[in-house]
Amino acid sequence: MRIVLFAAPAALALTLSACAAPMGPDPYQTELQRLSDDCEARGGILSPTGSQSGRPQLDNVCKVTAQPSNRTGG
Repeated sequence: MRIVLFAAPAALALTLSACAAPMGPDPYQTELQRLSDDCEARGGILSPTGSQSGRPQLDNVCKVTAQPSNRTGG
């Protein structure tokens, strides 16, 4: 009976620690910020593609709007 009394709080603590937020910066957010900064440096804006792969480089696209077209009308 005493084992159950000591095991229950230990199991509860283990369960709650599994739900805790990870320590340190979120890798997805870090990569997303880097992609956004690179895109803005090229004169664009980072836009979502609608996909949710868990990889920011696949889930977003850089829409460059600040540069004129290289095409000439003819």
